[in-house]
Amino acid sequence: MGKKSRVKTQRSGTGPMATVSPKEMLSLISELLQKCSNPTSTPGKEWEEYLQIRGLVEKIRKKQKGLSVVFDGKREDYFPDLMNWASVNGASTEGFELVEFPGEGCGLKATRDIKAEELFLWVPRKMLMTVESAKNSILGPLYSQDRILQAMGNITLAFHLLCERADPNSFWLPYIMSLPSDYDTPLYFEEDDVQYLQSTQAIQDVYSQYKNTARQYAYFYKVIQTHPNANKLPLKDSFTFDDYRWAVSSVMTRQNQIPTEDGSRLTLALIPLWDMCNHTNGLITTGYNLEDDRCECVALQDFKEGEQIYIFYGTRSNAEFVIHNGFFFDNNSHDRVKIKLGVSKSDRLYAMKAEVLARAGIPTSSVFALHITEPPISAQLLAFLRVFCMNEDELKEHLLGEHAIDKIFTLGNSEFPVSWDNEVKLWTFLEARASLLLKTYKTSAEDDKCLLEQGDLTCHARMAIKLRLVEKEILGKAVKSATENRLHYTKQMEDDAPLPVYEESNLALLENSVADSKLPLILRNLDSDNDEQAEFKLHEAMALSEIREKGFLNGGDLLPNGTKPEKETVAREECQSETVEAKESPEAMEEVKIQL
Repeated sequence: MGKKSRVKTQRSGTGPMATVSPKEMLSLISELLQKCSNPTSTPGKEWEEYLQIRGLVEKIRKKQKGLSVVFDGKREDYFPDLMNWASVNGASTEGFELVEFPGEGCGLKATRDIKAEELFLWVPRKMLMTVESAKNSILGPLYSQDRILQAMGNITLAFHLLCERADPNSFWLPYIMSLPSDYDTPLYFEEDDVQYLQSTQAIQDVYSQYKNTARQYAYFYKVIQTHPNANKLPLKDSFTFDDYRWAVSSVMTRQNQIPTEDGSRLTLALIPLWDMCNHTNGLITTGYNLEDDRCECVALQDFKEGEQIYIFYGTRSNAEFVIHNGFFFDNNSHDRVKIKLGVSKSDRLYAMKAEVLARAGIPTSSVFALHITEPPISAQLLAFLRVFCMNEDELKEHLLGEHAIDKIFTLGNSEFPVSWDNEVKLWTFLEARASLLLKTYKTSAEDDKCLLEQGDLTCHARMAIKLRLVEKEILGKAVKSATENRLHYTKQMEDDAPLPVYEESNLALLENSVADSKLPLILRNLDSDNDEQAEFKLHEAMALSEIREKGFLNGGDLLPNGTKPEKETVAREECQSETVEAKESPEAMEEVKIQL
């Protein structure tokens, strides 16, 4: 099952205290900022750039040794205080306890039988750390002046967390002291562990995550040292890379969306106690009760006394779990790999294909997914491939034919092929494309299985090898499925079998098709597209802030922070970033545990 962290015991004051002059540190910070200032990496040079950035970060970390704020003892030592604080402030604390589960980290254990759909956990708003509570905290004056904090609620939450951690009288201290001292996201991977992720679809996101974290840290280090409204922050004397990495990781693995008090929009929040729940397959069982102004969670299934209580994080792939949550989830029924496809503008039928795709609500170029389950392709991808492989006559039928609307409607339905020839072409194409993707891996599935049998792997290395193995398995299944379909439709074509014809009476069949075929289809923007939009958005935000050298940056060092915009306009300025991600996948914000 899923876990959020591998807890290590840390004690304050261990190791020699770092001694470094402010001038020397600022020089290193400026060098790091300069190195991270390019929004995109040179193709083929990503690993080299990652090592250079990592080298600078390690120099900074070495000089900052002993300066980070950590708590004595284990996080479990603070669980009684967390439960008492939760009880005093109106949260539910009966029916479960907080314990350490071997191999999964800390979670909730039932102390009595809990029935499926029983309301067993609620947390009132006043206990939540939100963007709004950050605005009303000591961070408020800086927030009101810094456009980056205003644009990225997740980073605001990270600094809110750091400021409250440094305040011995903070209302949230019982919660903060119960958080992990470190995490298993790739931000904490050793260089050798990251090597195991080479060739996986996660590697580019891992590079971006690390680069963006380093860039944000360098930027805000200068802000804290020079901005007038940062003078009163408790981070002024000590703000280490490890501090920032911890804060953004805490938010990245735990943040969620809740409605504002008036219910007019969404905001980001950390939800104490509830965020201790680990993940399993299932359905969303958490919502927000505006009437009682609290987060509520009902049981996903029956839980017997002594069993761990799980919740469902959403339909994330294992790549997303590894990158943003720091665990690999075995038997993930929502696992998938991305496949980027597009109609070439040099195709002589481009205009016609683009028009058919537009009528179906599908872009001419997008990132789709190959799924671990059958069928391996979605209705969207099936529709795209059918149009991609259409000849001129087939395109005309979908644009001008007597039943053109019906034909558009059935594009994503596996029961109604365009033609046997079209089906053969699309499955042949998919078979070849998935086979090529498989060849990009430097190791075979057998190699990975042998590695996993070794007992000396770090947990991070094991996680990385599992990820690349499952990606190969998904691609292998896609090749197998495509081959079988190609052979099936080739036989249909050879036998001159009649094509199924859509009629109004087929509506039920359409709605219950294996590949959900409701068209027009609107594809979600996937990560790669969001990255480009967000880089531009944050570059613009930085430019608008008109930061100068005497403030903390000169005009030539304007820094685009790598973030991902939200799908909802209201939430877009307050949610996802490469460094700080929601607990659920960015593609499934309608599926997050806080159902709105």
